[in-house]
Amino acid sequence: METTATRRTRGIRRGTTVLLLLAAVACNPVEAIPEHQEELAQQEQELQSTNSATLNGLAFNGLAFNGLAFNGLAFNGLTSAEFSAWFNQNDSLAATVMRYVVTCAVKAGETRTFTDSKGRTYVWQGSLGLAPDWASGQPATVTEQQLVSACLAAHVNKFGRRVAISVQGRNARGESIATTPAELQEFSQREGCFFGNLFTNEGVFAGNDDRPLGSHESSVRACALGRAGACAPIVQAGSCAASCTRDPTNTYYTQCTRNGITYAPITTRIHPRDIYTCGDRKCQFTESCGIGLSTTHCTLDCGICLF
Repeated sequence: METTATRRTRGIRRGTTVLLLLAAVACNPVEAIPEHQEELAQQEQELQSTNSATLNGLAFNGLAFNGLAFNGLAFNGLTSAEFSAWFNQNDSLAATVMRYVVTCAVKAGETRTFTDSKGRTYVWQGSLGLAPDWASGQPATVTEQQLVSACLAAHVNKFGRRVAISVQGRNARGESIATTPAELQEFSQREGCFFGNLFTNEGVFAGNDDRPLGSHESSVRACALGRAGACAPIVQAGSCAASCTRDPTNTYYTQCTRNGITYAPITTRIHPRDIYTCGDRKCQFTESCGIGLSTTHCTLDCGICLF
């Protein structure tokens, strides 16, 4: 009879998808930071943070949601050789994913580093500090798994574009992510809630915080605001209010429930300008020509199709 330990071992051996190995690594300590290099500084500038404001832009296909079945993976550590083997399969993609993982899990002011087989050193900056146990070298808790999963999903951009978002919520110790009134005012458009657990193959979900987009509206941020199936395999969860509980300040959600499981979520806000409307006389990349006022047939912005 196959034991739980055997199933876990088999699950590890099957871990060839991007975030399977990534998640196992993300739950183990990473060495302290060496000297910064010019190339690294440029990479770090691509993901600047102001309080809790970050740039989303993790490519939808790059996150490799398909096949994210961790099958009870025990977080007892991967050797550096295993991480190197994973990283070298696609160093550009791996560096991007790691940049977002460290942004989500590690607090601001700390960095993590890795030198690949070609001698190139990568430095990733922490920001949100959602997983303090992992960041200090301990195994990740279930809450940390949930928060890192939610944070990665929140940073996915279906179109692969970088857009500023404001990330709100609590870390795994119940401490609120640092923010300011100015940030909340700047990112005045409530967007959505993200929750789930990629580490346990429970999936990840996105709900709309204010309202879903109308047929005449579109956004570069399609996962929470879009209609069902807009960001598959991220599952649309409808209204956040229907399955989540707000904090006393009405700023973010403290927990969300799906399929009888309660998750620690991440709440996002965006700039109002990142919601496009058919009729604003500008043909956005999310709109197309045609006869009508919907985003797929936006005459006023994109004209009538000539072919």
